[in-house]
Amino acid sequence: MNLIYLSPHFPPNFINFVVGLANRGIKVLGIAEEHPDNLDDRLKASLADYYRVDNLEDYEQVFRAAAFFIHRHGRITRVESHNEHWMMHEARLREDFNIIGPDVAQTLKIKRKSEMKKIFKACKAPVVEGELIVNEEGLKAFIKKHKYPVFAKPDIGVGAMAAFKIEHDGDLARFWREKPEGDYFVEPFIDGELMTFDGIADQNGEIAFYSSLHSVNGAYDLVAYNQDLSFYIVRDIPEDAIEIGQKIVKDFDIRAKFFHLEFLRRRSDKKLYVLEMNCRPPGGYTVDLMNYSADVNVYQEWANIIADNHFQAKIERKYNAAHIARKFGKSYRHSVAEIFARFGEKIASHTAVPHVFSEVMGNEAFLVRSPELEDIFAMISFIQETV
Repeated sequence: MNLIYLSPHFPPNFINFVVGLANRGIKVLGIAEEHPDNLDDRLKASLADYYRVDNLEDYEQVFRAAAFFIHRHGRITRVESHNEHWMMHEARLREDFNIIGPDVAQTLKIKRKSEMKKIFKACKAPVVEGELIVNEEGLKAFIKKHKYPVFAKPDIGVGAMAAFKIEHDGDLARFWREKPEGDYFVEPFIDGELMTFDGIADQNGEIAFYSSLHSVNGAYDLVAYNQDLSFYIVRDIPEDAIEIGQKIVKDFDIRAKFFHLEFLRRRSDKKLYVLEMNCRPPGGYTVDLMNYSADVNVYQEWANIIADNHFQAKIERKYNAAHIARKFGKSYRHSVAEIFARFGEKIASHTAVPHVFSEVMGNEAFLVRSPELEDIFAMISFIQETV
């Protein structure tokens, strides 16, 4: 089996996907901008071939790289990146070279918030009402109907990048003054806690593995107020999230891929609302948290599904597992040495965060685990306490 993997070197923990594929005898063909001499040794050993392009954003260069691989290695069975940014490249390669997987039309449904909202409504999932902004008059009419505050975000986008919380007329003027080009989607602002339903669907579209993370703070607040990120995978997954999540994954027809479904649970009445669906793993080191929470290797298990459609590991949710971030330039009360002295046996990893993610995810992360949620909250408080 030949599999093209776009940007196999970044983010660094995704190298483990390539290693997992190579472990199953799958020929992984990498395309990226990075010079081959700079690739991680484990990645070099796991790639059957590598094509360096000058600009991975340029689809024509990616197309030529794929054509070269086909000439050298034969038919391509799959193409993957696990990265929101390259999903349209994946889809175009599938169409151009007759490769199995989501095409451009299906990918647009997953990338555009306005399109995914239609699917949520069709399967009767609880959603926040929203509209695609066409002009100023349309946004004013939406605000008149739903009142302030509202939340505006790019129709195609990830996290809180270029998002706006609009609470009054001054914010509205700032939105039109500062918003970048592109379509925006607007919703009433919901005061709620962010949680997810994440996992892997097998080649038949059946869910092979799932987990759920809860976030202490939202992505917008992390950027707007320079907060420290912390989120945690829970042992006990809420039944309403499982029920809604399973139906949505089926209706989106996700196969042999990860899914990342975001919810908000409203604080006032605990009602669960579906926000958006992503056909990729959750960001940062969340896949590592999945591993730590259940003592499995999810990177390898995804490769097992690609190889023979079988998730091999026994799933036992032993721990709650958390990502606890800190940022450079902030004065923290406790040193790294003090943190390890107090919680060392619960710290699975202490690692740097790639700079491109640091605005949201911090500059360093402590990945911790414990059977008890109280321990997780205590570690978040201690590690992020400032002077």
